[in-house]
Amino acid sequence: MHQKEKIIVIGGGAGGMMAAGRAAERGAHVILLEKTRKLGQKILISGKTRCNLTNVRDLDRFISMYGPNGRFLYRAFQHFFHDDLVTFLKRYGIETKIERGGRIFPASDNAADVVSAFKKYLNNYGVHIKTHVRVTAIQVTNGKITGVETEKENYQAATVVLATGGKTYPATGSTGDGYTMAAALGHTIIKLRPALVPLIVREIALAKSMQGVSLKNVRLTAFQCRADNIDPFLTPDYDTGRGMGNKQPHHPVIESRMGEMMITHFGIGGPVTLLMSLAIVDALEHGPVSISIDLKPALTREQLRQRLQRDFDRFSKKKFRSILKGLLPAKMVEPVLSLTGIPPDPHGHQINAGERSLLLDLLKSLRFNIKGPLPMSSAIVTAGGVSLKEIDPRTMASRIIKGLYFCGEVMDIDADTGGYNLQAAFSTGYLAGEQAAAYADSTLR
Repeated sequence: MHQKEKIIVIGGGAGGMMAAGRAAERGAHVILLEKTRKLGQKILISGKTRCNLTNVRDLDRFISMYGPNGRFLYRAFQHFFHDDLVTFLKRYGIETKIERGGRIFPASDNAADVVSAFKKYLNNYGVHIKTHVRVTAIQVTNGKITGVETEKENYQAATVVLATGGKTYPATGSTGDGYTMAAALGHTIIKLRPALVPLIVREIALAKSMQGVSLKNVRLTAFQCRADNIDPFLTPDYDTGRGMGNKQPHHPVIESRMGEMMITHFGIGGPVTLLMSLAIVDALEHGPVSISIDLKPALTREQLRQRLQRDFDRFSKKKFRSILKGLLPAKMVEPVLSLTGIPPDPHGHQINAGERSLLLDLLKSLRFNIKGPLPMSSAIVTAGGVSLKEIDPRTMASRIIKGLYFCGEVMDIDADTGGYNLQAAFSTGYLAGEQAAAYADSTLR
């Protein structure tokens, strides 16, 4: 046994580094245990290595990005929010900038600078950093923390902050260890699901035929039914889903968003797909799910019908295939031709009203049945985790074990892209570290 330490932080990611630094800043003796060879590995790859730190949106809009569980974060955000994060980073030489959608990045566009700032923070306040140390269990006696077990040795402590992250990007150390440790202490683990993840479709051959197509300004709508049963007239003309205020869809619509997406060899990906993925993953638990892509959302069905009529009249001597090239990305022309069942060689004036209607339906509702998400290792964020009912939002303390604190993705909190997940980790880490220091101090009096 090592000498008794005041606080042990398990996990050297965004939340863990903030928790360790804040606890030490408040005078605690802190050991930070990280099982990989270096700190902040997930920060280093976030935002395509540019690190989308946070977002400028106000508190209420921020909270809405986490869905119903967002309310849990009010206290943490009131204690340490985006302005505080920007000020903190500036203290360590990191200037920031604001980009589209209110996203905040380091001005250098280099995530490594953010990790370096945190290392300075930890060093300045004397945090003992130990890498290549894998914690296997948290020790408890009579409902109170007494220490941790690792693969090589044990550490005594009256306080532990569990900051092990989720189960995505396992190469960064996020392999779900924290869930196992928390469950062993009696905590409930809400079912883990991949969030912000590409989706696999059942029509693999069709997807492969369009592989690599990037679609901009399209509307993606998910339905709780099979693709054949989609009623395209139920597609909303507004965005729905978390972060979209009170605009809630009506069954069988699950979610609908405008944006950019990609068709891949296995299904669909891209920004709008990722944002809708968790709602789709959860809906799959209740039955078939399909998606409809409106390739021309700026036009109503009637407006598109008139446009098609004009195009076929104007290009009456062009072949059907050539006319489609003016309506679709090149790689979608042949697949859509096949879906219409219309021969490719007739000229525009030979296409009748019924055939134009078939094309109209496809342009307004290109459909796929969803088989499921890619594996957890391909997701950006883990949904689910330690139940928030068992954590005090005022302190991040366990309601079950005295001296145990949580922060970051190990808890049942996840959000859309845009800097929200990192801000949650920083804010809960700051609060957990501060409160853990106060608790540790009280145990020594």
